[in-house]
Amino acid sequence: MLREIGAVLVIGMVAATYGCAQQSGAAAVVEDRAYALTPATVSVKTGIVTGAMTDMKVTERVEIGSGRIVTPAKLTGSLKLKNTSANDSVRLVGGKIVYLDGQGQRMKLEDSRTEPILKLDGYGAERLDPGQEVAQNVDVEFPAAALKAKSLKEIRFELTYIQSPYKAEAATFAVSIAGSK
Repeated sequence: MLREIGAVLVIGMVAATYGCAQQSGAAAVVEDRAYALTPATVSVKTGIVTGAMTDMKVTERVEIGSGRIVTPAKLTGSLKLKNTSANDSVRLVGGKIVYLDGQGQRMKLEDSRTEPILKLDGYGAERLDPGQEVAQNVDVEFPAAALKAKSLKEIRFELTYIQSPYKAEAATFAVSIAGSK
């Protein structure tokens, strides 16, 4: 019986040691690789909507040593839009980012990645009256092929919106206060 208990203890210790050794194995070290875009800030104009894309950069996460991509490249930044019309309101429907190569052709994303679409439906973004502004963060997929030197030439921002007349009118009506009792 003592032998059986001893054997169970030894097996338990080996299992615990083996389990701990597996758990404490060297974890992969991951680093962020940031790629600066030049310029980092650009003006945008689409019809009566103007604005700027600021703080643009591309980041991917890579395993040190193996060079394996842990998180594919993403374009981040901040987008600010303003309705410059004096008498039209706009309802922002959506936006899309298109990456263009040196020949003006669209750069495709890898098969498993989604097209870079911006949803412009945050608080205050659904409608912009004349002079109003809206800002939102951008965090979209970026094609791996565009990370190669001189392969990316332009980024196109396609904005979809509905423009409608905006009127501010006033009505005046006569009133009087009746005497108190």
